[in-house]
Amino acid sequence: MLETLGGLATYLGIVLVGLLVWAALSPFETLGWWAGWFGEKIYVDNLPSDGFVRAVHDRSRGYILFLSGIGRVSGETFSRREQGFLQRLAVAVPDAVIIDDIFPYSVNNLALTGQPVFARFWRWALRRKIDGPALAGNLINLRNILQVLISADHRYSPIYNQAMAEVLLHSLLRYNYDINSKTPVFIVGYSGAGQMAVGAVTYLRELIDAPIYVISLGGIFSSDPGLLAVDHMYHIYGTQDWPQKLGLIAPGRWPLFASSEWNRARRQELITLLNIGPMCHTSTGGYLDMKSVLPNGVSYLDHTVSVIGEIVQKHTQLPAGSNAAP
Repeated sequence: MLETLGGLATYLGIVLVGLLVWAALSPFETLGWWAGWFGEKIYVDNLPSDGFVRAVHDRSRGYILFLSGIGRVSGETFSRREQGFLQRLAVAVPDAVIIDDIFPYSVNNLALTGQPVFARFWRWALRRKIDGPALAGNLINLRNILQVLISADHRYSPIYNQAMAEVLLHSLLRYNYDINSKTPVFIVGYSGAGQMAVGAVTYLRELIDAPIYVISLGGIFSSDPGLLAVDHMYHIYGTQDWPQKLGLIAPGRWPLFASSEWNRARRQELITLLNIGPMCHTSTGGYLDMKSVLPNGVSYLDHTVSVIGEIVQKHTQLPAGSNAAP
């Protein structure tokens, strides 16, 4: 019995040391980008264009950048719930361009499955995530969580978030965005990508001359300078979503620190908190679940789409007396 317990303790110790080493080395990708080791290229997945989610037309009044949760390995989402959400959002805001092929957990948008050294490992992890065992697939989540922490860490965040702003600008330009048009930009950060959305605003603000709004969907984020650079931030959350409360671990979001970016943004009324019902963070009962319904019979998915659609419509309406096409 003692030998079994001793072997288990040794195994757990090795795993713990491995995780600590992994965490310690995780900033090197960001530092390598800053040092120029990877060049200036921003990668783009060759995804099939469906002409539905990514519709671009002359009357586009807003651009929506969707940053997925921590389960992604590339700009392509394999989540049917996310796909359904994006399709319904495209219907709810037909005058907006929706861009969903962004991988927010890479400084140059390079998919994990396309990395020069570890691509085979991440392809294996993706297969495990899809087919099981799920525990092995969660290595993807862990890796992306470490990137979220880098984006929130004041030692590395100026580098990572600047890189992310360049990725977002590159995505906008690929879909014919005019940086001088003042067309509003909406960054929807789901789950851990809430931090990436907030962090990038400070630097994206310097690259485009237009209003920038952040929509945090169950987002996990720290007190970041981007909260003071954004035109407005909407934090959407559900009463059963405990992971989104992890952002409260950041001392800057405590009322005690009145001079933090979060508390200053709250006083300047730059942040709106929207409790949209009994949603949990993800999966069944989550924001994108079409089977769970509210007492009025509306599905969680449709309610989430409605709330985000109303935010976008509010900030993309033409001014009164405008001669532009309706």
